Amino acid sequence: MGISAEEVRQLRERTGAGMMECKKALVETSGNLDAAAELMRKQGLAKADKKATRVAAEGVIAIERSADGKSAAMLEVNCETDFVAREQEFVKFAAQVAHEALAAKQSDVTALGERVLHGETIDVRRRALIAKIGEKISIRRATVLESSGRLGSYVHGTRIGVLIALEGGDDALARDLAMHVAAANPRYISASDVPAAELAKEREILTEQATREGKSPEIAAKMVEGRLRKSLAEITLLGQPFVKDPDQSVEKLLKAAGAKVLRFERFEVGAGIEKKQEDFAAEVMAQVSAAGKRG
Repeated sequence: MGISAEEVRQLRERTGAGMMECKKALVETSGNLDAAAELMRKQGLAKADKKATRVAAEGVIAIERSADGKSAAMLEVNCETDFVAREQEFVKFAAQVAHEALAAKQSDVTALGERVLHGETIDVRRRALIAKIGEKISIRRATVLESSGRLGSYVHGTRIGVLIALEGGDDALARDLAMHVAAANPRYISASDVPAAELAKEREILTEQATREGKSPEIAAKMVEGRLRKSLAEITLLGQPFVKDPDQSVEKLLKAAGAKVLRFERFEVGAGIEKKQEDFAAEVMAQVSAAGKRG
């Protein structure tokens, strides 16, 4: 029978197993997702199944640079606790995957998981690490940057990583800008990179604010444009004050150095992942209530 890519994806997310293993299990169970997951657990292929729904919002950012400094790979590998994130075996695994991502120029995490590392796929090694450590471990995202000019990189601790490609400038500038991106977290290089829909929404919000302040249409229009420029400066790399010298903008710094930013990538561990919020007060009250009922 035909097995769809979506069915394979769902089983892969649930079990943490490889694509071919998932497809084979689905074929053997006539496309029954639950039966396939159970079969894989019986076969020892889905040791991660019980942990697949846990939230893995801790972890590390790993960066691997080429010998010539013209390319680099960066990825985020997640686990459940900061304790495991500091474990030597976990950190070593992340570094090995980053090395393989660079060697293969591969930023697709699914394809990366199928790469063979020391005789077995990265995905098999990942699941073996899950079984040994006892936490959910996932390769969340990866990117590869190449530059014919300068390529800066920076890792703040193990939780924030940046790659930045420059035209012109020198290695010191490239590293300084990577540190700036890590600290200031710009979303775009320049105002021209901001999507039109986002600009329109921001202008709409600012116009509503100015109207509520009772300004005339002419004054309101000028206020909106002024506030919009300020807002764009805050979210764009070129508009931000340089962190090492706030008296000048990054744009002025680049002009003085005769350099141009071509692209940057910034990863922060757990960014965008919804973490479970523990209500300890409610938990204690529930335990007290339960103890009272037993008494």
